[in-house]
Amino acid sequence: MCSAAAPRELADDLSPFLKIYTDGTYERLCDTPYVPPVLKDPTTGVSSKDFTDTTPPVRIFLPEITDPYQKLPILLHFHAGGFMVGSIFSAVDLKYLNALSSQTKTIIVAVEYRLFPEHRLPAAYDDSESALKWLCSHAREKNQIEKDPWISTHGDFSKIFIHGDSAGANIAYNLSLSIPSIPLPGNLKISGLIITQPFFFGSIPFAGEFEGDVKQNLAYRVWSICYPNVSGGVDSPFLNPLAADDASLSAMGCSKLLVAVAEKDGLTVRAMEYAEKVKKSEFPGNLEIVVSNGEDHCFHVFDPHCENAKILFAKYFAFINS
Repeated sequence: MCSAAAPRELADDLSPFLKIYTDGTYERLCDTPYVPPVLKDPTTGVSSKDFTDTTPPVRIFLPEITDPYQKLPILLHFHAGGFMVGSIFSAVDLKYLNALSSQTKTIIVAVEYRLFPEHRLPAAYDDSESALKWLCSHAREKNQIEKDPWISTHGDFSKIFIHGDSAGANIAYNLSLSIPSIPLPGNLKISGLIITQPFFFGSIPFAGEFEGDVKQNLAYRVWSICYPNVSGGVDSPFLNPLAADDASLSAMGCSKLLVAVAEKDGLTVRAMEYAEKVKKSEFPGNLEIVVSNGEDHCFHVFDPHCENAKILFAKYFAFINS
């Protein structure tokens, strides 16, 4: 008679993202099975397709085109998920990015960056740079990459924007700081950065940010396990932009910045402090702040057709086309 297997012993509970066990196994708590792209979504009219020969893979979203020569802004997008969960190939992201592409009238290039625990940071940051270089390579007439015809035909390379939600906003932000040192194909410039409810944190809380032992805070524990050897720990400028000097804050490789927050989100306090510090820095571009009243973290991802999501996307549209 076979004896029952001994239950696994929990080493770290990072709910709602991940559980890690002492035997080295783990359990993702947000299942994101693959959902195929759709040619002309019946609700939004947006078409999507996968481009998996790239590293990292991407999913591309194209809104309805009325002119075969129409050019559209391009949004390089990084999904939410605490660096541990989430996928651009999920049902949630398909619905969300269809709505986002439709309402902002942008070509979205969504990036399937590498996640913990298979890959610790800075893998996701490295993937963001690779994705940006791949996108910009489409502006060259001749190169060695396989081009996507939607991007080549309809992409306006004078209007490239970087966007992310939550942990994806953290990735987008750090990518913007890297841009001045990245030789972009075609010497392209990045028009703007949109960071929505960014995953920023630090060891010393602002009023209303969090209470109790900082080391028990989920954000602290997530960062410490995803990027354990980073200099500065949770006060690394990768996670805490307020630890950076004004020169670093103003060195973003874009000409304008939009910071979007949600009233009930625990990450809002630090994001607003960050925006205020950018205002006081030597950032030469335009800064816009958008507050979604009555909403919580990533509300627009899970309900992209709600009224406040539509208002938020309209703010993106105006920012992109201003």
